[in-house]
Amino acid sequence: MPTPANDWWRTAVIYQVYPRSFSDSTGDGVGDLDGITARLHAIAGLGADAVWLSPFYVSPQHDAGYDVADYTDVDPLFGDLAAFDRLLATAHGLGLKVIVDIVPNHSSSAHPWFQAALAAGPGSPQRARYLFRDGRGVGGDVPPNNWQSVFGGPAWTRVVEADGRPGQWYLHLFDTSQPDFDWTNGEVQAFFLDVLRFWLDRGVDGFRIDVAHGLVKAAGLPDFTPPPGGSMGGDTVDAPMWAQPGVHEIFRDWRRVTDAYDPPRALVGEAWVHPLPKLADWVRPDELHQTFNFVYLETPWDAAQLREVVDGSLAAFSRVGAPSTWVLSNHDVIRHATRFALTPPPPQGEGLGPRSPYHPDESVGLRRARAATLFMLALPGSAYVYQGEELGLPEVIDIPDAAREDPTFARTGGASYGRDGARVPIPWTAGAPSQAFGPTDSSWLPQPSSWASYARDGQDGIPGSTLELYRAALAARREHGLGAAELEWLPSSGEVLTFRVGDVTVVANVGAEEAVLPDGEVLVASGPVAPGRLPGDTTVWLR
Repeated sequence: MPTPANDWWRTAVIYQVYPRSFSDSTGDGVGDLDGITARLHAIAGLGADAVWLSPFYVSPQHDAGYDVADYTDVDPLFGDLAAFDRLLATAHGLGLKVIVDIVPNHSSSAHPWFQAALAAGPGSPQRARYLFRDGRGVGGDVPPNNWQSVFGGPAWTRVVEADGRPGQWYLHLFDTSQPDFDWTNGEVQAFFLDVLRFWLDRGVDGFRIDVAHGLVKAAGLPDFTPPPGGSMGGDTVDAPMWAQPGVHEIFRDWRRVTDAYDPPRALVGEAWVHPLPKLADWVRPDELHQTFNFVYLETPWDAAQLREVVDGSLAAFSRVGAPSTWVLSNHDVIRHATRFALTPPPPQGEGLGPRSPYHPDESVGLRRARAATLFMLALPGSAYVYQGEELGLPEVIDIPDAAREDPTFARTGGASYGRDGARVPIPWTAGAPSQAFGPTDSSWLPQPSSWASYARDGQDGIPGSTLELYRAALAARREHGLGAAELEWLPSSGEVLTFRVGDVTVVANVGAEEAVLPDGEVLVASGPVAPGRLPGDTTVWLR
C-alpha cells in the first residue's frame, strides 16, 4: 500500500550530510553549502528520498557547529543564506526533501543571550533564560550538584561577576561553550517557535532535533551518578537531566507549528531513551513524527538480539501509530563498517584511536556492515544512511592527537578519543587533491592514505562495489514498496534470520558458517552467493 505524499517520512530513506566533511567548494579544507549543492545529484542518484543537514549556523565551532550563536543565519564558513536557498531549490528540483538540524538544549556561549546573561548578573531576566545557580559550600565554591558533562568533567562552570568576584555557576551538559537553556522560561519557548517558523517559511521540509530528550531537567536539579557507560541517557535508569516528562509538551507546541504548514513538515528527535516503549512516547500522534532508534543501532551482529529488537521496535512504534526508524551510523558513533568488527565495541562517545585496545579487521567489518545494511534496508519504516557508508568507509583510527577536534578528547585528557574518526572528509576521486573532497589538499581532519581505495569514482558502475550495493538495494526497496510493507518471520535456525516483507524474502546469515540459501531469484546480495549456498555474514533478498 503506497504511502500518502504528505507522509513521505514514514518510509523515507534519509541521507545525513555532515557539512564540514561532505564537499568543499572553496579549498579551505572545510565542506560548505555550495559544495553540498554541487554533489546533491550523487545523493539523488543513490536513491535517497531526503537529506538531513547537520548544523551550518553561525557558530564559534567549538563543537563543530552544535554550539549555535545565531539560529537564523549561516556561518560564513559554510556560505550564506543565498547559498542555503540554492541548496534547497536544487534538492527540491531533484525530488529530495531537506531536513535541517536544530539545537534547542543549549546555545553557544557566544550567543547574544548568554553574553547578556553574564553582564546582567544574578536574578536578572537574562540569566533566567539559562540554568544559572548559586554554588554550594562555603562561599559557593562547590558546584550546585554532582552532574558530569557528557564530554567529560563537571557539567558546571563558575562565572566571574562584573565586580570581579567568583559568582554563580551555569549548567552545560556538554562543553563549557554550550550553556543549557532553561526550558521552563517562556522567552526560550517562544524564541524557538520563531526559529522553526523562520526555516519553515524558507521552505525546509522538517527538523532533526538535537538532544531531544534533554531539554527539561528535574525540579531541584538533584544529584545523580549515572551507571557505568551511561552518558546520554541510553539506559533504563531514570536520570534527572534526561527524558523528563516536560519535554512532551514542548514538542506538542512544535507539532502544532509544523502542522500549520501545507504540507505539514516533519520532526525527528535524537532521543537516547530506553526501553523502546518509553522511546515511543516521543512519537505519539501529537508529538514528533520520528525518533532515531538507537536501541537498534547499538544491537550487536547477533541473530537472536536482532530479531528481538526488530520485534520490539515494530511493536512499540506501531502502538502509537508511528513508523519505526532504522539506523546504523551517524556523526556521533563509530562507523558500523568498523563497529561490527569489534566485540564488544567501546561505549558510545569513547571513539577509537592509536592507543585503543581494539584492532578491528577491516575486511570482517565491511562484510558484516554490508550484510547489516541490506538487512536494515528491508525493514518496514524509515531508514537513515550516513554520508560515506555507501562507500564502505571505516572509522579512521590513526588521527594524530594534535589534529583531533572533538572537545571530548580535550575534556577527558585524551582518555576518550571522541567522534572525529566518523567525521573525516569523504573521498570522491582517487588520487585527486584531498581525494576531490575539495580543490586543494586541505582537509580539516586528515584523510588516511587508505581513503583512495574507497573513493566514489573507483566504485561507480563496478559490480559488487559497496556503492552499487546501496544503489541496487535502494532501487529494489522502492520498487517493491518495502518501507510500507508488513514483516512476517519465516522459519529459520541458528544464526540465520529469514523474513518476508511484501513480495521479497530476506535471508540473513549472521553467523560465520555457511548456511542453506532457499530457492528464488536473487534481487540483491551483500556478497557473492551460489545456488543453495549462503556464506556467513551475508544477506540476500529473494523474489
